[in-house]
Amino acid sequence: MTTSIIRNQEINNRLNNPELRLKDIIKTLPKECFQKNQRKAWTQALLSVVMAGLGYWTIAVSPWFLLPIAWIFTGTALTGFFVIGHDCGHRSFAKRRWVNDLVGHLYMMPLIYPFHSWRIKHNHHHKHTNKLDEDNAWHPIRPEVFSSWGKTRQSAFKLFMRQRLWWVGSIGHWAVVHFDANNFKAKDRADVKLSVAVVVLFAAVVFPTLIATTGIWGFVKFWFVPWLVYHFWMSTFTIVHHTFADVPFEAKNKWHEAMAQLYGTIHCDYPKWVEVLCHDINVHVPHHLSTAIPSYNLRLAYSSIKENWGDYLHDEFKFSWSLMKQITDQCQLYKTDVGYKTFNEYYAGR
Repeated sequence: MTTSIIRNQEINNRLNNPELRLKDIIKTLPKECFQKNQRKAWTQALLSVVMAGLGYWTIAVSPWFLLPIAWIFTGTALTGFFVIGHDCGHRSFAKRRWVNDLVGHLYMMPLIYPFHSWRIKHNHHHKHTNKLDEDNAWHPIRPEVFSSWGKTRQSAFKLFMRQRLWWVGSIGHWAVVHFDANNFKAKDRADVKLSVAVVVLFAAVVFPTLIATTGIWGFVKFWFVPWLVYHFWMSTFTIVHHTFADVPFEAKNKWHEAMAQLYGTIHCDYPKWVEVLCHDINVHVPHHLSTAIPSYNLRLAYSSIKENWGDYLHDEFKFSWSLMKQITDQCQLYKTDVGYKTFNEYYAGR
């Protein structure tokens, strides 16, 4: 038995103690972690606008061989737009709800991401993190579900994992989940329709204007490719936050809130420029303990968590191709009460 499995079992034994509650962990965090600072919030918002503007200027003036660098920078800056909207969705950007809703729509609009649609679904993820059949973010596929699929769908999923196409995963999630009001409860549909209308109107005005003034290539160069880079980070952040071979997903009757949010959320360090442009969203453990913590206070909260609850945290990682290879090679199917299995292990056991 490997050291990681032994440690995982020890942590499971501790966290499955019914006396350990998430709110008790939250109480150990410094009060400053929850304080909204309008100067910091609007500075982050302005930084994202300036950096995206710099990125678009760089795209406009760059020779063809420098365009990939300009695209990567701009798409990463646009990911910062999403993080601003993310804070707004959790009501941690401003004190007034209408300000959060307005800024959230404005910052998610260029990404064609309906704000309320995302907000509602994302809050569901926080309530059911790493719960089988409930978590609606990046969740594992169980063998019995996989076997119920047709051959075409099975082949597509195997290609997706084996060819390490995780980076397009959020595009499918965005397209399938967020534009259909029928995917939401009746009480939420008016908000969803409003947010969909906002992004449709934006696209109806901006896209034809962009094509008319810069051509199809201009649309691809200035919007589509940076948008793909944004989705690269969106997909990458989402899978890394809660996926590793020893991170458990539990059935409803065994799910433990503290374990899911504390041990089931992974801290991963990215290059400094990515952290700055994306407003530290990958300091993710404190965010899953309490969504009330603004992004500019995440590092302060994480320092406290490591000091008080370090023995319960998952190992930290640094972003790399080898890390993504390890995740996609090992975390392919998930057997309830057992853990992840590879496709080869699945077929060998049949």
